Amino acid sequence: MEISNEIPVQKSKRLTSAVWNHFERVKKADMQYAVCVHCKKKLSGSSNSGTTHLRNHLLRCLKRSNYDVSQILSAKRKRKDSNLGVTTMNYEEGKMRDEIISPVPPNIGQVQQKEEPTQFTSLGSVKFDQERSRLDLARMIMLHGYPLAMVDHVGFKIFVKNLQPMFEVNSHGAIELDCMTIYEKEKQKVYEDIHRLHGRINLAVDMWSSPESSEYICLTANYIDEDWKLQKKMINFISLDPSHTNEILSEVVIRSVKDWAIDRNLFSVTFDDCSAYDIMVSKIKDRLFDVRCVTHLLKSIVQEVIEPCRDLIHRIRESIRHVKSTQAILEKFNEISQINGERSLVLDCPMKWDSMYLMLEAAVEYRGAFILLQEHDSTYSTVLTEMEWEWASTITGYMKFLFEFTNVFLETKNPTANIFFPEICDMHIQLIEWCKSSDDFISSVALKMKNKFDLYWSKCSLSLAIAAILDPRFKMKLVEYYYPQIYGNEAHARLKEISDGIRELFHEYSTGSTSLDQDPSSPGSSIGSRDKLKGFDKFLETSQNRSTGSDLDKYLEEPVFPRSYDFSILNWWKVHTPRYPILSMMARDVLGICVSTLGSDVAFSNSGRVLDDYRSSLSPDTREALICGQDWLKMEPEATSMALRSSPLPLSVDTS
Repeated sequence: MEISNEIPVQKSKRLTSAVWNHFERVKKADMQYAVCVHCKKKLSGSSNSGTTHLRNHLLRCLKRSNYDVSQILSAKRKRKDSNLGVTTMNYEEGKMRDEIISPVPPNIGQVQQKEEPTQFTSLGSVKFDQERSRLDLARMIMLHGYPLAMVDHVGFKIFVKNLQPMFEVNSHGAIELDCMTIYEKEKQKVYEDIHRLHGRINLAVDMWSSPESSEYICLTANYIDEDWKLQKKMINFISLDPSHTNEILSEVVIRSVKDWAIDRNLFSVTFDDCSAYDIMVSKIKDRLFDVRCVTHLLKSIVQEVIEPCRDLIHRIRESIRHVKSTQAILEKFNEISQINGERSLVLDCPMKWDSMYLMLEAAVEYRGAFILLQEHDSTYSTVLTEMEWEWASTITGYMKFLFEFTNVFLETKNPTANIFFPEICDMHIQLIEWCKSSDDFISSVALKMKNKFDLYWSKCSLSLAIAAILDPRFKMKLVEYYYPQIYGNEAHARLKEISDGIRELFHEYSTGSTSLDQDPSSPGSSIGSRDKLKGFDKFLETSQNRSTGSDLDKYLEEPVFPRSYDFSILNWWKVHTPRYPILSMMARDVLGICVSTLGSDVAFSNSGRVLDDYRSSLSPDTREALICGQDWLKMEPEATSMALRSSPLPLSVDTS
């Protein structure tokens, strides 16, 4: 602001406050003003106005250089009273009288780690804890998958130094050690959670790769906890030798489950591929449900659709690219089509089969326009015949069915095993119909799809059917509904296999339930060893079973539960556990079977899970710690959110 007719006032001896280093006192008529030397703003400068408003202006002045707050804090710590109220940061009158404020460039050099005990500096009701903040930083890096090297980035150091000057950022290596500390702490928690279970573990085995063609194996424990909540915990992420065999894979998995002491507590193992791992299952444990990932099945079936049609799909892709090549061709195409299609022509991402389906679906809708385009455009060379468009339409129908099928599972937040049976039965019936096509090309494609499916069905149909039977909305009726459509005259024999299978499994739980009755940690065991009526309890249970039948018989004889949109099968079994004590134990394990190991991020990808360059470059131990640790920390978002609302500092890991 331009000042006119103003006379500078000679600073008196009383102007000793450091704030006057940033203001010039001027006089205009009978008024005195303080003019900021940075932004030229004019404020009251009379002796009666004090300097508080001048200090407040300095805090807000946009043209004033940054000043190192650490000098202020350092000076304050030298005072007798080490407790600094938060209000001392407001430049109150007289507080800064003897302090010199001078611009200091931020120190972005390597911060030396001090081997000193944790010091607390009070800022009113808030305490700064170097140890806690350091572990919070490591926890943040693990939770969000940030690179460890971010602590060496200049921008990060400047940000932290300005945010909290007392925080000493550790080196890359020190943060890595902190992450390992958190990993070991969280691993112990997961171990204790797993071994508190009364139920069993469903193991999922999934293969990963890296851009450098390295391979990894990921093991995830799936189970339903004591509160009837479905849990998934990644327990290992192991680097594999490039020349590994199924024999080596078996040893890796067996060693892992023994390290976690769950080898005797496994109920099922889910693998990603239907054509491998048969030997591995028998080596891990006898009488183990062998399940294969349904999402991998869908991806392999889609490839059976795409592979024989690659040339056809390529020409459709090039046709769309030709139409979009110039504005003139696009306008001519729109003129020819003379329809307002619901979809516009789109090009696909060849590595994502869902985008390929959407491209084909839009192209088939405009098939008539493509056929006529060749008469108006001599440069259009990738022309399809009527028969080829028929094939494209049929193939698109196949992919639509698989696309919708995949989305059913992806839209379910925590899918239990019972929801898969009806969808997979519908696919089975549809494949049977597709194989009946009179077109040799279409029927050959459908036959390849069905061969893939039959291999999956032979391994998984029993476990899927048992899971559906344990859904009180369906029970045995759903199997009785689908099997005649699938097997025709053989349905009766197939139904008997399912009935015998679930009764055999229930018998195992019935004979093994006595060990749970004797478990001293189970509810009711506090009555004491002098309970003389334990024999009576056993007699009562046996006599009642003779008259009323087993849990399974009672469950199957009762009417099905009405179907509703908001039905929760886990809540139902939680409520009905007292009524079906043995069957509920079986339901807990069966419903926790992992039917799909893939999420939405790779369900539509033509490749498997690929590790990024950063994590693939880490050492095996660090890589496993960061990946497993991230999985465990992501399971605690609600607890973390509550802590942030109730505490001025984020959660930290107790290392004591």
